[in-house]
This record gives sequence, structure tokens and C-alpha cells, in this order.
Amino acid sequence: MSIDLIKRVLSTISRHAMLRAGDRVGVGVSGGSDSVALLRILREVGPQQGIRLAVLHFNHGLRGADSEGDEEFVAALAAHFELPFFSAREDVGGVARARHWNLEDTARRLRYAFFAARVAEGRIDGVAVAHTADDQAETVLARVLRGTGPAGLAAIYPVNGQVVRPLLEVRRAELREYLGNLGQTWREDASNYDRSRLRSRLRHELLPILERDIQPAIVNHLGRLARMSREDEAFWSALTRARLDTLLEREDGRLRIRSADLLNPTSNAAPPLGIDLPEEARLAVTQRLVRGIIQELRGHCRQWTADHVERVVHLAVAGSSGSRLELPGVIVERSFDWLWFSVANEETKGYAAGSEPNSGVSPAFSRLVELGNPGESTVVAVPEIRRRFHLKVVDWHLWRSDTDPDKAVLDRDLLDSPLVLRNWRPGDSFRPKGRRCSRKLKQFLRMKRVAVSDREGWPVLTSANMLVWTRGLPVAAAFAPRPATRAGVIIAEEGL
Repeated sequence: MSIDLIKRVLSTISRHAMLRAGDRVGVGVSGGSDSVALLRILREVGPQQGIRLAVLHFNHGLRGADSEGDEEFVAALAAHFELPFFSAREDVGGVARARHWNLEDTARRLRYAFFAARVAEGRIDGVAVAHTADDQAETVLARVLRGTGPAGLAAIYPVNGQVVRPLLEVRRAELREYLGNLGQTWREDASNYDRSRLRSRLRHELLPILERDIQPAIVNHLGRLARMSREDEAFWSALTRARLDTLLEREDGRLRIRSADLLNPTSNAAPPLGIDLPEEARLAVTQRLVRGIIQELRGHCRQWTADHVERVVHLAVAGSSGSRLELPGVIVERSFDWLWFSVANEETKGYAAGSEPNSGVSPAFSRLVELGNPGESTVVAVPEIRRRFHLKVVDWHLWRSDTDPDKAVLDRDLLDSPLVLRNWRPGDSFRPKGRRCSRKLKQFLRMKRVAVSDREGWPVLTSANMLVWTRGLPVAAAFAPRPATRAGVIIAEEGL
């Protein structure tokens, strides 16, 4: 029995390239049967694999004296086998309450952070943990019951970064039989029998019924489903990454994609993907792209459901420019043909796109401008929008032959005080040079396809409360240079 078990574990290790000769492998040992069996198996195959072992134990502090007993048991086990022992403890319950996290999720996060820290310190090269075929089956069922998509069916991966799972194709009962043959004891965690937890009900109630009364091979079948889902996910991940590399653009910490590209993501792809996919197939790719964008922006897709993805797709299909969604951790905005994705948190909420996150200022601004003599420049810094403006007074007779008449140039003598550089305000209107009538600036910005989120900090210059200049448009017709112009004011801007 133990020879067959060892062979199957070695096959799993080899097939997934889990261990390399010379690796220092930290074995996560809780004290339970699965992790103790993992330690004993790896100790048995270690010389053959050319690996060195260490024992890792994380004390969650959730079971009082029992938690202390677990740590003492694992420390003694490591000492018995003369293996390095590393441990840590955290108030998992306190962290969960403080951060409003699920208790099990908090324990998992802190435990894996402990593992990662030991790798980062150079004490070990990777970590082996004791998830079994039963854990895999329980995870697949739990995700189905909670409402997962195809990616969630992949469940537990054999290799995930620096973490490997050599026992993922071994049943828990086999490991207990293995330990019994060795005379090796382990610690029982009473919380595993708490039927108020979904995992415990699946383990002790649902799976035994399915295995006994309906399908004896249910654990193997669920494991095969997870493996096939991982294979499919590998394809989808490669496809999603390739399309995002082509279609996604990054600007000032935000991500953007054309709505048309999101909805028909393979239309401009090279063969074999450059085909006209059926609508359902296009939607499948689109939904993956949305999740890929969220993953790239946040580093994860936690809290995102199929409903959130559907709302983003609807924004791409039918949203008007200026429409906005506030979704878990992300703000999605429609700006003409584009969808913009930005991180939503307490530091960035309330600031317009283009303003500096954490700057503590609003994009609204107002600066009184004093012009100098010919040849002199007045420099106006506007940190609110991270721009610097130069207003240079020039002798027009000397400059006009070398100056593009379409540049932002005003007649100095037509300007009256106060001269104010400020942000656009609702109601602003003017008649640009070349236009026959005055219109609201809002209409011009819409025609120029300026996003709603960018308009709040859009710069304008007023003379005696009349708008004479704004970025991206000709100057006001009434203030443009004339044949009689003697001095001009050239306006330029640059990043701050």
C-alpha cells in the first residue's frame, strides 16, 4: 500500500515539475493527519529527489490550548526528524474583525503570507502543503453551490507560484492508513467537525451520501472536472492575455479599451482568431477580458460576480458618454468610444480623472494673471491639474511672420483686468475665431470628445469675466490678433 502511495505521489511531483534537486522545501504542517503524512512522505522520498526539508507551522490562535498543543506537537515532530522548524502566530480572529474579512479567508491569507515571508527571507525555496483529492472535491462542490463560473471549477491548482501540492490526487483515508502503518500519531482539529461550516457539512454529510448512494467515484470525477477546467483556463488565460496586450491601453494609472474592441475582441486579430465568432462565443471572450482588466488593475477579482461583469458589458453596449459604474474596488466610466477603468478607494473617490490621486486638492482652480512687458513670460503653475501655463507677451510685428496664426495668440491691448486663468464652469460660452456665433463651451468640448470626467479641470482664460481662450480651440474671435495689433500674448502649457 505505502509503495503504491509513494509511487503515485512521485508521479504527481514529476508530472507537475513540483520539486527540483537542491530545493529547500518548507512543509506546511498543522499537526493534522494530512500534513503529517505529507512530511513523512517527503522525508521518505527526499534523498531520491535531492531535496532538503524544513517544517513550517502557523498558529492561528483560534482554539486556545489546542492551538498551543498543535504547535508543540509539530515542533517536537521537527526536532525528532532533526529538521529546521519555523513558526509564527497571529490573532486571526482579531484581524478578521478589524478588516471585516471572513474568518477562514483571513486564516488562509495570513498563513500563506507567513509561507511567502520565509521564501522571501531565503530560508526555503518553496512550500509544500497537504491538500488532498478530498479537499479538491469539497472545493469544487462548494464553488458550485456558491455559484461559480468555469474558472472557479479549476479549484485547487497543483502548483501555484512557490506553493506545491503533492497529495492532490491522494485520498485522505489512504494517508491515515499510511500513518497507521507507521505508528505515527497526529492531532485532531475539533473545528473540522463543526457542522455550521459549509466545508464540514460537505465533508461529513453531502460527499459521503453522494459516494455511498449515487456515485462511488464522485471524488475522482470532481477531481477530473477540476483538472479539465484548469486546462481550459490555461487556454482562456493565454487568449485573454494576448488580446489585452493588443487592445488595452494604460494612461496615468487607469486602463482603457474601446467599447467596440471589448464587444468584438477578435475582429482585428491575426489568424486563427481573426474570424467572425458567433455571438455567444464573442460574449465569452468579452467577459473574460473584463475579468482580465480587473485582475490587471487590482491584482485579483475578489467580490466580482457575473452580475458585475454583465453591467460592464451593458455599459459598453448601451451606455452614453459620461455614464459611470462604481463596482467592487473599481470605477468604470464610458467616454465616447472608450471604457475607462480606475481603482476605487477612499483616496481616489471624488477626484476627477486627470487629477493626481492623494493630492488632497480639487481640480477646480482660479489664478489671477499679471502680464509682463514684451519679451517676458508669466508662468502660472496649476498643481490641481498638474499643468504649467506660459503667457508670453511678444512684439507682434516681429513675431507674426514666424507664428502660426492658428496658435493660441491674443491681442494684448484688447485684454482687460482682471485676467483670470481658471477651470471651466457650467454656463461658459464664447465664439472662437472662425465661428459665426457663440456657443456653450460644453458643446465644443462634447464635439471634441472630451470626457465628462476631464471637463471639471479644463483650463480657460477670462478677461473682465469674458472667456477669451480655452485649451484645444481657437482663441475668442473678438480677441484674436488684427492688422492693428502691436503686442500679442502667446499661450502654451506643459506638464508640471
